[in-house]
Amino acid sequence: MDIIRIPGEMRETAENLRRAGLRLGLVPTMGYFHEGHLSLIRRARAECDRVVVSVFVNPTQFGPGEDLGLYPRDFDRDCELAAAEGVDLLFAPAADDVYPPGYATYVDVERLTEGLCGASRPGHFRGVATVVAKLFNLCRPAVAYFGQKDYQQAQVIKRMAADLDFGLQVEVLPIVREPDGLAMSSRNQYLSVDERRQATCLYRALGRAAELFASGETGAERLAAEMRAVVEAEPAARLDYAAVVDANELTPRRRAAPGAVAVVAAFINDTRLIDNTILGTDDLKAGATAC
Repeated sequence: MDIIRIPGEMRETAENLRRAGLRLGLVPTMGYFHEGHLSLIRRARAECDRVVVSVFVNPTQFGPGEDLGLYPRDFDRDCELAAAEGVDLLFAPAADDVYPPGYATYVDVERLTEGLCGASRPGHFRGVATVVAKLFNLCRPAVAYFGQKDYQQAQVIKRMAADLDFGLQVEVLPIVREPDGLAMSSRNQYLSVDERRQATCLYRALGRAAELFASGETGAERLAAEMRAVVEAEPAARLDYAAVVDANELTPRRRAAPGAVAVVAAFINDTRLIDNTILGTDDLKAGATAC
């Protein structure tokens, strides 16, 4: 596995591979790999000739007072895991190389970024869209792989890729969960033992909505109210949002239908977690591995 630090070197390497007729798969990450990341790498390995994984904690997607300085990092471990999964190239640039002095260009995706996490974290998706656009330009993938846990992010990136004619495929793979249902996240390591137990309220809230929907309940507000009640029953939990939204436009639904998405975000004391499920599917299966 080759480790590339310089953006220009990454672009030149990617261009050479493309000219050789090789299909490149990109897995963008902020590092501190867990099984969710590895599931994306495995899919890329199965579908592409070469796999590029980026490791970059992107400062522009963190707001004031958020956890940029605390975000978990373990580059040596990430390298070991990536090499074991057959990654060909690990792209790990420095922030000053991604955003050099005088940097002044950003990507804004309208509408899709206005609600949910966009309302709670102003500027977050501007940073996400900008860094992913740069990664697409530098790594030149045929396919880029993202996880469903960040559902809104995935929809924003799909829209950006289409609107800006990147000419690549965006694949969104299922959430990978712990045996008790908690969606895997690098931020889970912030949780104490008791917080970790209470954090499953997000999964349980989604399970309650999915159960009601399967029994015939289609009122989106009723489903959201049930999700809120499950989260708010935990002493450490502070709800950010719970809603049922359109799968593509992320707009609130009045009536839920198969394919609508139940979404929830909450703080467990100081740690903000998100989760979702697509209604009418079995994607809440605990301990499932995406592949």
